[in-house]
Amino acid sequence: MKYANDCPQLQIATKNKTSGLIGDAKALKLPQIPFNSLALSRLLQSNFSTAHSLTHTFMNAILSPNFLKHPNTNHLNKLPILLLSPRYATTPSATQFTYTTINQPLTSIQCGSLLQSLTNTKSLKIGQKLHAHMISCNTLRNNTYLDTKLAAFYANCGRMIEAQLIFDQIVLKNVFLWNSMIRGYACNGHSMKSLVLYREMMSFGQKPDNFTYPFVLKACGDLGVVEIGRRVHCEVVVCGFEADVYVGNCLLAMYSKFGKMDMVKMVFDRMLERDLTSWNTMISGYVRNGEPEEAFSIYEMMGRTGLVADCATLLGILSACTDLFALELGKAIHGYVVRNNLLRINCFLINSLIELYCSCNCMVAARQCFKEVTWKDTVSWNSLVSGYSKNADALESLRLFCQMILDGVDPDQVTLMAVLGACDQITALQFSMSVHSYIIKKGFRSHSMVGTALIDAYSKCGYLACSRQVFDEMTEKTLVSWSAMVSGYGIHGMGREALSIFHNMVVNGIAPDEGAFTTVLTACSHAGLVNEGKDIFHSLKKRYNVQPRLAHFSCLVDLLGRAGNLDEAYDFIKAMEIRPTSDMWASLLSACRLHKNVELAELSAQRVFEMNPKGVGSYICLSNLYASEKRWDDVEKVRALVRQKGLRKPPGFSFTELGKVVHRFLVGDKSHEQKDAIYAKLNELSQRLKEVGHKPDTSSVLYDVEGEVKEKMLWDHSERLAIAFALINTGPGTVIRITKNLRVCADCHTVSKLISKLMCREIVMRDIRRFHHFKDGICSCGDYW
Repeated sequence: MKYANDCPQLQIATKNKTSGLIGDAKALKLPQIPFNSLALSRLLQSNFSTAHSLTHTFMNAILSPNFLKHPNTNHLNKLPILLLSPRYATTPSATQFTYTTINQPLTSIQCGSLLQSLTNTKSLKIGQKLHAHMISCNTLRNNTYLDTKLAAFYANCGRMIEAQLIFDQIVLKNVFLWNSMIRGYACNGHSMKSLVLYREMMSFGQKPDNFTYPFVLKACGDLGVVEIGRRVHCEVVVCGFEADVYVGNCLLAMYSKFGKMDMVKMVFDRMLERDLTSWNTMISGYVRNGEPEEAFSIYEMMGRTGLVADCATLLGILSACTDLFALELGKAIHGYVVRNNLLRINCFLINSLIELYCSCNCMVAARQCFKEVTWKDTVSWNSLVSGYSKNADALESLRLFCQMILDGVDPDQVTLMAVLGACDQITALQFSMSVHSYIIKKGFRSHSMVGTALIDAYSKCGYLACSRQVFDEMTEKTLVSWSAMVSGYGIHGMGREALSIFHNMVVNGIAPDEGAFTTVLTACSHAGLVNEGKDIFHSLKKRYNVQPRLAHFSCLVDLLGRAGNLDEAYDFIKAMEIRPTSDMWASLLSACRLHKNVELAELSAQRVFEMNPKGVGSYICLSNLYASEKRWDDVEKVRALVRQKGLRKPPGFSFTELGKVVHRFLVGDKSHEQKDAIYAKLNELSQRLKEVGHKPDTSSVLYDVEGEVKEKMLWDHSERLAIAFALINTGPGTVIRITKNLRVCADCHTVSKLISKLMCREIVMRDIRRFHHFKDGICSCGDYW
């Protein structure tokens, strides 16, 4: 329909056997005339809508798969054809036609030339009209030349069903036809059919050429069939096509998809001729396989050959910069892109630049690039939304998502995963529920990765029941989905449930990987399941044939340390065959602070300081331990060391959500519009807690000041401000949900338990380590955190 006014190729009128043309004329209130060619032509010329309608009906009939299998054109031969006749005596082009009635159909050569032009431009609709013309004029009868051209046309347009039907009717198939079909299947997501067709071609005695092998190699790479790919490579060498640069480039691409970069390098070194695509394939291959440094080396070698980088080269190098956080080189490439005005040529470059700046935490530069994009696609939005989310600015990430919806840009599953990741950072439960509704409405429910992100978001927002419901409703549970559910139970301190999910996963035939073992060991650590955790650790290699990694050793150290088995944890670290990491020593240091073992804490802290001198957390942990023991001189020494190294403790803050609006509170925050009511509520709570006998634990106050000052400093903690705000603005019985970026201190933990009992409220608090469910004066962690 849309080609009718632009450049219509032909219109075909046919007589309907049931109603007839005269019946149609009556409906249109046109004069009845005897049925003949001239009359029909004039009728259709006088009423274009009638011609178009009849053509549409005719097209639907003749282009059906059944008609292509069993064409019957006897009745069509008697019909006149309204088609676009050439203005010139030579073969017409696709745009050199005007409406006229002609008595002679296009010749075979003319149809073939037109088909070639339409194949090159992938003009499917016009090609279908030409196909209809050839059928109605009987041009295709016993015409292998046109059948071959027609099959190649449909294959190039991605219409493989039609292409296969025509292909099956051709008796004498030449190499061009086989290549067209192999290419069509390989380029349209049917790689296995492409390989089957390649073997059929060989069995019929047709010899592949240098146009066959590139798409066979592509099919092998897309399927990941390494052995078949190697055999095809051998056939390439035997047939003498290894020197062909096009075939060589496809060999590079295939082996890079296999992850066999040693083979890629061997093929590249043996290439007699290399073009820019060869170098680009090497660069992208190294980046895809996690070797960005090698990509830079190839780029430097390419520069020495005198070749000039194109957009594909720059995209590969920008990806390498992103992986290596190479900000300065990325800025240099940005300057080159701007100077050469390449952003107008390739819109993908600006998205890569946004991704680079986000990965390097340069959100101002990323936002500026985003503003410069005249036409923002989903990838542009995704880069910035996920960038803010990854750089701990969840609020801006959610604001951008809302703006994206208002601007009419449809999110995809990548967007939704990034947004859910932002929601779980700040416990935005109500916003997560809104996103969940959007997911169901837009049909993303069946995507396993989106479902997994929902499981993770709900569990980290403190709504474990909803997380489990999403998990149970998933039609396809992947390893990542099972691991997310195990992790969810783990951070809520429900170790037994986490173990149950883990064992169910194994029973269902899903083999756990390194990440799954890390999550279940962490769950055991949070719940204090020492024996169960040790059993799983020792079963890694014996039962599952998984080599324990550094993360697993760290989990076991944390498990033993939290449980108070400090000496066992220390002996385990010393007996390890691999070199302990700073994380292992930091876990032991944290356990020493928890169980007040100063001597071992000092030893652990020394190891951490040597291996990770910039990690401020370990200095704070040791300082807290000294403060709890009232060793103020040692506290001052640690603080002086922190100042000397230029380190800063991150400020403590807490989030709470009210009506899909997230409120943030800092320590001693007085910037909130309800500050007077909040502090009045805190004074009320303080008095009521004193009446029930609460005595503040000031050991977590790291300043050598008077006791009353310490107590006041405790009531300025951000989580208490958030609780007071929630008590003021929510009704009785409403669950209060708080997220804190640091570990909750001992007194805030006790106060939260008392408030839950005093105010008859459930308080769900998530700190940097785990969840605490305060209800009726009891915490779900059992004071084990």
